[in-house]
Amino acid sequence: MKTPSHGRSTRRQARRLAFAAAAFGALLVLGICLQLGGSGAALRDKPKIYCPRVVRTYPHDPAAFTQGLVYANGVLYESTGLEGRSSLRRIDLASGRVERIRELAAPHFAEGLTVLDGKIFQLTWRSQVGFIYDQATFQLLGTFPYAGEGWGLTQDGTRLIISDGSATLYFLDPETYRRVSQVQVRDGSRPVTRLNELEFIEGRVYANVWMTERIAIIDPATGLVEAWLDLHGLLRPEDRRGAEDVLNGIAFDAASGRIWVTGKLWPKLFEIERVPCP
Repeated sequence: MKTPSHGRSTRRQARRLAFAAAAFGALLVLGICLQLGGSGAALRDKPKIYCPRVVRTYPHDPAAFTQGLVYANGVLYESTGLEGRSSLRRIDLASGRVERIRELAAPHFAEGLTVLDGKIFQLTWRSQVGFIYDQATFQLLGTFPYAGEGWGLTQDGTRLIISDGSATLYFLDPETYRRVSQVQVRDGSRPVTRLNELEFIEGRVYANVWMTERIAIIDPATGLVEAWLDLHGLLRPEDRRGAEDVLNGIAFDAASGRIWVTGKLWPKLFEIERVPCP
């Protein structure tokens, strides 16, 4: 016969065992949920892949070592590089003809280009100086300094955005030219280096990755690559001249939504649409 105290002890032990089992079960379920949630996040974070649909092809100066491309107020502007051959150009889109040109003296090697508030901003590779021009006349209005190398340049309406060949995008105040923030660009957990020509398109930074034919589509707030635009095969082999003629030019018309791309020494400029790859 069980004594009352023995019965109470047994009931307490049973309650402890039940509590332990429930706790273990809850932890097991939580672990499964976290695992599934993590997998779901990983799937959500995996960038989409897009391909181009060519809308129209335009002529492009095959001697232009394209470093920056921008479309503003109905006009196409281009920055071309190489020491002694660098320039700022206004281009007639339909014909590819250079309508206006301002050459940069050596040793400046021109790089990225953008337009903001009626001014053209142009980077240089290793001079650590950028040039500011009047958009209409190309008159030099001033210069601005920055640390490190200059590669790509764009703007989000309030800030200049610069790449330097690393995985980092830098945000500058367009009045003081001081860095106000920066973000590391990542494909998942992997840094994406060699960020080059930039363009700001509908809230995202499009960044050409140097020596590839891929454009990263980046959330500027987080640095995460949300999608890739794969342009392999856009320029036919017979139109290529050598190892340096790589993709390096992105322009966007906010009014129409049109996107153009070209490359260093490319004889063609392409208007494209972003579509799912087949």
